[in-house]
Amino acid sequence: MEPIACGPHRDQVADLYLPTADGPAPLVVVLHGGFWRAEFDRTHARPEAQALAALGYTVANLEYRRVGDGGGWPTTFDDVARALDVLPRLIEDARPGRIDQDRILYIGHSAGGHLALWASLRRRLPSESAWHTASPPRVVGVVALAPVANLVDAYHRGNGQGAVAELLGGGPREFPVRYAATDPSALGAVDIPTVVVHGDRDQRLPIEMARGYCPKSGAELVELPGIGHFELIDPDSTAWPFVVQALHRCHESSSGA
Repeated sequence: MEPIACGPHRDQVADLYLPTADGPAPLVVVLHGGFWRAEFDRTHARPEAQALAALGYTVANLEYRRVGDGGGWPTTFDDVARALDVLPRLIEDARPGRIDQDRILYIGHSAGGHLALWASLRRRLPSESAWHTASPPRVVGVVALAPVANLVDAYHRGNGQGAVAELLGGGPREFPVRYAATDPSALGAVDIPTVVVHGDRDQRLPIEMARGYCPKSGAELVELPGIGHFELIDPDSTAWPFVVQALHRCHESSSGA
C-alpha cells in the first residue's frame, strides 16, 4: 500500500494497491461509505481494496473530506472531483506503466456509491460548474454497492439520521440547486456500464431506492436475497462474488468482450 497525495489537505489522498503481475492493469477507484461523516474513513475499505488488487486490478482507495471535519457542501465534492481528475496522472508518475489509462472503473459503497454514480455523471453538469471537466478520465464502468442513489428520497426517509441534510446543509426546498448538482437521480441516464448491487435485507438504505433509480437511469440492478448493507464490502461474504462479477462485466463491456 502506497499513499498518493491528491492535494494539500491530509484527507486529499488515496492509498494505492498494485497487483502482483507487472504491466498496465485496469484502475479501480474505491469510494468508501459512512454517510459522508468524518468518523468513517477509508480504513474500513482496505479489505475490499486488497481483494480487488489480488484479482489483478490496480486499486486506489480514495479519501475525501467528510462532514464534521471540513467536509460537506461543497468540499466533499471538490475533493472527489479533483482526485478523480488527477489520480490517473499521479499514479502514472509514481508507478509508470502500472495502469491502463483507457480502463478506469469506479466502485463505491453506500455514500461512496452515491459519489461514484455522481462522479460518472459530472459531464452533465453546466460547463461553469467547478466539477465539470472538459476532458474527463476514461471511465468505462461503475459499480455502486447499496448506493444513496436518490438524495431527495434519502432526505425524506431520514436515512443515516439526517445524513443528507448534513452533507448539503439542509433539505431540497432550502437548497434545490445543491441537490440538482449532486443527486445522481437528477443527472439523467447513465451512458457507461453501471451496475447497482443491493441486498434486500438492507436496513440502512432500503432496496426500494435502487429499484426506483435503476429503471429510470438505465443502470443494471442486481438484487441479492438475504443480504444486508455491509456484506457487499466483505470479501469473505456470500455477496462478494456478485460484486466481483459486476465489476468484471463493466470491464469486459469496455473491451468488447
